[in-house]
Amino acid sequence: MSTEIDSVRWAAYRIPTDGPEEDGTLRWDATTMVVVHATAAGVTGLGWTYAPAAAGHLIGEMLADHVVGRPAFDVPGINAAMARAVRNAGRPGVAAMAISAVDTALWDLKARLLGVRLATLLGPARPSVPVYASGGFINWDDHRLRSWLDANAEIPRAKIKIGGPRDRERIGVLVDSGREPFVDANGAYSAKQAIRLADEFPQLRWFEEPVSSDYPDGLRRVRDAVGVDVAAGEYGYDLPYFARLLGSVDCLQADVTRCGGITEWQRVAGLAAAHGLELSGHCAPALHADAALATPNLRHLEYFHDHARIESMLLDGVTSPGEGGELRPDLSAPGHGLTFRTADAERYLVAAAPRA
Repeated sequence: MSTEIDSVRWAAYRIPTDGPEEDGTLRWDATTMVVVHATAAGVTGLGWTYAPAAAGHLIGEMLADHVVGRPAFDVPGINAAMARAVRNAGRPGVAAMAISAVDTALWDLKARLLGVRLATLLGPARPSVPVYASGGFINWDDHRLRSWLDANAEIPRAKIKIGGPRDRERIGVLVDSGREPFVDANGAYSAKQAIRLADEFPQLRWFEEPVSSDYPDGLRRVRDAVGVDVAAGEYGYDLPYFARLLGSVDCLQADVTRCGGITEWQRVAGLAAAHGLELSGHCAPALHADAALATPNLRHLEYFHDHARIESMLLDGVTSPGEGGELRPDLSAPGHGLTFRTADAERYLVAAAPRA
């Protein structure tokens, strides 16, 4: 049986949020999902990224020719070929997200060709994946915030966005909920502002990107001054970016849909482990689950409001958090166990690969 990849197809879907959303540095009302299907020997693998439709066009223009015709089992080699192909365009940003979508589709394809669960192929390191509820946007009033916390009552950890005028009131609501309290500033503060806020709320357990992760020295200043764990890394698009954060965070973050896919996720996990750090998965919970199961130094995975909603809307096989806020995927399903419902997504389509 030939296992050469015979097609890589993409499509982009723009899905409205269930209401306006805002964090400390950005506002939005829709999320774009670029979906990739890669096929070999009559079997199809699925991957995606949350990125502008430009990522799909880049797949067609710069990546597909470096994937089609290669053995489907050679995923790391194909990942390296894609990284070389975007050298002059620049890997960080859209190109890295395009590579990520293709890479995850190829890992799914490989596992399906072998008839095994992706976590089994990668090598399980744990029976389940702890998640934390993530949402609590700064434009939500206290009623909306409490309703969201109640709706995610099965998850004992919850994170809200901060960086707005009502931060202290909203953190108070979170603390009073009895959850393990996490906050995310999305780089909205200066180091001194972040330190003052952390000092006011010693109950906090997780302070994500108190200052921009583009400034590791600022992160280090905050980390060294506060008791709460400081985390960053969601905007890492290549391994050197994560290396620059070492020594500035208590927990490293990575995003399979941005960093270069599962291939690069495993390298980031190894980098973190070599420096005594745990790794936390950023968003896209359905896509991270198998890679997270295979990560010995995983701390947890972000169960982000937007992505959890989209994945439940458009995918079959999604695992919901169970007892203790843990994901326990069905390991008998081949690949990552997910199927994209193209017919349900059709109304959100904004761009796609030209038909051959």
